[in-house]
Amino acid sequence: MLYRIAQPTDWAAAQRTGFFASPDLAAEGFIHASELSQVLETARRHYRNSPEAVLLEIDEAALTVAQVRVEREWAAGRQAYFPHIFAPIPVSAVVRSWPFPVDELGQATLPAALQQDQ
Repeated sequence: MLYRIAQPTDWAAAQRTGFFASPDLAAEGFIHASELSQVLETARRHYRNSPEAVLLEIDEAALTVAQVRVEREWAAGRQAYFPHIFAPIPVSAVVRSWPFPVDELGQATLPAALQQDQ
């Protein structure tokens, strides 16, 4: 599974259109995603003060079936590989979503269903 922290307006638009596309897709050519072990640090670095954020769990196999390219690319600033998704994500590939409030310090808590997976 892949994970994406989404702003509520982007997630609401995805539910209307059938595809999730965030501003990074237009700006950089891909949607940033994370492995489960990377989610909390991503929240801390990039989603401070996002009390309405949503965490999306994305089935990578469903992306493959939909012919959406995923590549893991090196992020030097984090010294890790991160999944990058090179097209809008079909909502059908999002298997679960949770409210994911991130406080002003960047602190967040994984949903209980994911804490056991970590």
